[in-house]
Order: sequence, then structure tokens, then C-alpha cells
Amino acid sequence: MPVGRFLLCLHSHMPYVLSHGKSPHGTDWLTEAAAECYLPLLHAIDRLHKEGIKPRWTFNVQPILAEQLSDEAFKAEFEDYCQSKIDAALHDQALFSKQGELWMEGVACWWQRFYTRALVQFKHQWGRDIVGAFKFFQDQGCIEIITSGATHGYQALLGTDEACVAQIRLGVQTYEKHFGKKPRGIWLPECAYRPRYDWKSPVEEEQVPWSRMGTDEILKQEGIEFFFTDSHMIRGGTPLGTYAANFPQLAELFARSSKYFTPPEDQRSEYEHYVLPTGVTVFARDPQTTVKVWSGEAGYPGDEHYLEFHKQLYPGRLRYWRISQNKADLGAKQPYDPWSAFERIQGHAQDMVETLKGVLAQYKGQADRTGTLVAMYDTELFGHWWWEGPEFLYEVAKAMHLDGMVQPVTGSELIDSEPAKHMITLPEGSWGEGGYHYIWLNADNSWTWKKLYSAERKLRQMCREYADGPAREIVEQAAREVLLAEASDWQFLISTWSARDYSEIRFQDHIDRFEQLSELADRIHHGGTMKPADIAFLKDCQLKDAPFQDLDLSMWAEPAGQVNRQ
Repeated sequence: MPVGRFLLCLHSHMPYVLSHGKSPHGTDWLTEAAAECYLPLLHAIDRLHKEGIKPRWTFNVQPILAEQLSDEAFKAEFEDYCQSKIDAALHDQALFSKQGELWMEGVACWWQRFYTRALVQFKHQWGRDIVGAFKFFQDQGCIEIITSGATHGYQALLGTDEACVAQIRLGVQTYEKHFGKKPRGIWLPECAYRPRYDWKSPVEEEQVPWSRMGTDEILKQEGIEFFFTDSHMIRGGTPLGTYAANFPQLAELFARSSKYFTPPEDQRSEYEHYVLPTGVTVFARDPQTTVKVWSGEAGYPGDEHYLEFHKQLYPGRLRYWRISQNKADLGAKQPYDPWSAFERIQGHAQDMVETLKGVLAQYKGQADRTGTLVAMYDTELFGHWWWEGPEFLYEVAKAMHLDGMVQPVTGSELIDSEPAKHMITLPEGSWGEGGYHYIWLNADNSWTWKKLYSAERKLRQMCREYADGPAREIVEQAAREVLLAEASDWQFLISTWSARDYSEIRFQDHIDRFEQLSELADRIHHGGTMKPADIAFLKDCQLKDAPFQDLDLSMWAEPAGQVNRQ
């Protein structure tokens, strides 16, 4: 008899980076993720399926990612990308052969085979349709696919209820478009949640608070049944710390939201799922197993035999070295041995299964009931950051199946078979550093929110007044620019200094385009005409920023359930 259940949720996320037209965003992130993560994971699921094993993994395929993977421009670029990697491997083989480095020549041959397989799978096995491949396995009962905010807009900090509703509703609509049915679950961007309370802008002075819809209210309104959060959100507490001293307005918001958080009569547990007063179910991440996969130091990905992420051979940027015992010195890295690396995977997978069994058995002994351990990771960890990750997940699923002591489940499967027994309320927070909003709102990126709030309010006004007039096409493109500017990636990358310049430029570009489009919409709505330069600008925006072709502007006009709108 199983000692408990295992719910693995993988969050597949990518900002809009697809190249269109003369001013490409750059697609390296997307093509790398497809080759190193999505196709290897599909390969793992396919092998399990053929072996009669349904891993029951839960995948969030973010709407803006699904839009990009389904775009013909991506498909052409991905084929070119794989061919360029094959050519790079052939070049490296010749170089290593000339230098007499037989082992490295073999690794180059291994790379050639990897990208050849990726190209063959993409073109012939999956018909150039990665999203369709995931749909196939959902239809077969192997996995469950959930949705997310349309462009990963940070729900707790977006400036209007209209913006919050649009992110979720468009996420639901895009899911239906690609997967043929409505989603039951959602990955809230950055797991950010906010209850209903009197809210005001954390970056704009002299605003009067007004009642805002709670995140779960919006989810309920849009037909979502469950979402995921971090363990501290279930247990409660005050995650602000010293952050409150730097952003007193956020401290005030937290104090307001905390009034709606009901402290537990007894200790809450992340191994239970709970229902909120709206009827939406919440799952919480297990902290004990997280470090085993997330950590490059203490976790499996730091094993000295696994592929080193940072050291590459230019110009092809293929990797030929393992992590090695001296992790800090790139010059001391030893050649990668794929066979030794893959020999380590099975042991790590077995260790994970034993850990799951131990944690769940302990909870069952304490609570006298069967619990669920929820593991939540970015999909791109498996394959991109941790090269051997997809094979690790394959081995975990296989070991779990053979062992039989832990039952894999999806979110929908769990709430259908065992509805939540306890009702709770949640405080405001996220899964970010400190448990609150620090990564997404701080001194380095607060300027982005000031610009975004102004744009969100202007978009709402245009959608209410211009949607049925001559400026409709312009407003639709303005809405796309706001959606793309709302992506939480820009604040994250600014905070962490990862591609900071790129992120600032991308955010400002969307805001600049929105402002020019809104000025144009004002003029056309009030009887002006489109000049040739206006037409060219609009077409350039439509070509460069092209997702979500069928936008319903009413999403920004009349959200249900909102009162006292600001």
C-alpha cells in the first residue's frame, strides 16, 4: 500500500523572444530550451509510455511559450539552430582529431548525434509541433498540462483588476486553443498570490486605497480549480524582514492583506491540500526535497561527473567538460564522460524515491493519513541547467513504478479522488527571496512599475472607449505591448543582473511602442487619419510583437467581481 502521493509540477516558462522582422528579440533562449529540455522530456515520456508507465507529471506550458513554439518562425529557426550545432560538432571533431585528442573527438561525435536526434524527433516524430506532442501525452493520460498568466504577469503587483483578469483569461483562452479543452489548474507567475483587500500602488504617492479582487477570486471567475504556492504561504508568518524598511508602502500592503489571513488552529502542513473560501484548491511546495534538485552545491546537479554548464568551446558553444572536483576553477575541468555521468543518474533517482518514501511515511505516521508531496521546479532546470535532468526524471518515474510505495498523481487527479478536507485563507506572498515581492519590486526596478501602472490605466480607458471604433486595430496592438511589458522576467533579470541591459531595453521598448500607439489611437478615435508613417509603425509592431492574434478587448474593460474601481 502506498505511503503517500507524489505530485511533480514542472513550470515551462519563456518570455517573448521570438524573432520577427528587422528588429529581432533573439531566440537563443527558446531554441536552447527546446533542444535541451522540451524534446528530451518528451523523449523520456515517450519511453515511459511505451514501457506501460504513466508518470502522471503536471506540466505548466506557459501561454506565451505555447504561442512561440507554435509559430512557424520558431520552427524554421529551430531547424537552423540544430543544423548549426551539428556543423559545430563536426568542426570540433576535426579540430580534436588534428590535435590528437581522441576522447574529446568522441564527445564531439556524441554532440553530433544528440542534435541529429533532436532534429529528427522535431521534424519527423513530432511533426514540428512540440505543443502538439505534449497534447498527445496529455490525451494519453501520461501527464496533465495546466496554464499560467498569459505573459507571466506578476498578479500580486499588477496595477488594475483588469490587467489581472486579462492575464488569467487570456491564459485560459490560449490553453483551449492549443490543447482543445479548458485547463483545470494554473501556475501563478512566480507563485505570487494576493487576497482581496484595499490596495494602493506601492510606487505612486497620494493614492487612495480601493478594493481589489483577490487572486483566487479571479481564478474562480475564470474556471480554474487549483494552483500552487510555497510552503510559507500555507504555514503563515511574516516574510517581509528588513524589506519593509525600504518599501514602507509594501509593508502597509502586507499589513492590510494579513488581516484576511486566518492563523491555523493547529499546524498546517505542505503535505495536505486546502480549499480557499472561493472553492479553489491550493497545493504547497515541499521544502525537504527541493534542495536535492535545485542546489548545484548540495544537490544532485553538483555531482562532479555531470556536464559543466559554464565552460564552452567557441565558436560553436558546445560543452566538453564535467563539473569535476574543483567546481570553482573552469581551467581545472576534466573532460566529460557521458557514460560515467549516466551511470550516476540511476543512483540519484533511487535516492530521490527513498527520500520521498521517508518524508511521506513520517507524515503518515504523525498525521495518521496519507499525504501528498508536491515538488515544483522550472522545466528548464532539466536539460539546460542540469544536462542529465530529463534522464533523471525518467529514472525516478521508472523506480517509483517498480517500487510501488509512492503513487504519482496530477493535480486534477488528486482533487477528484480526494477533495481538500480543510478550508484556509492565505496571506500575500510569492516563492521569491524572502517570500514576498523583493525580487520583483526593489530600488533597481521600481521605475518599471510606475511606467507599467500608467500604461495599464490608459489601456483600460482605450478598451472601454475605443474598442468598437476606427482605432480598434491600434488598441489591440497596444494591448499586446502591455501584455509583453507585464512579463515578470524583466524585473527579475534587472534584480539579478542577468541580462540586465537586455531586460531594461526590452521593457522600455514595449512601453515606448505602447505610448506611441496610444497617442495614435487617441488621434484616430477623435477623427484623425493614418499617415504613411503611422501605418508603417503599426505594421512593424504587429510583425515584431505578434502573439495572441485574437484579442478580446473586453478583458480590460469589465472584469466581473470588482468594486470601487480606481
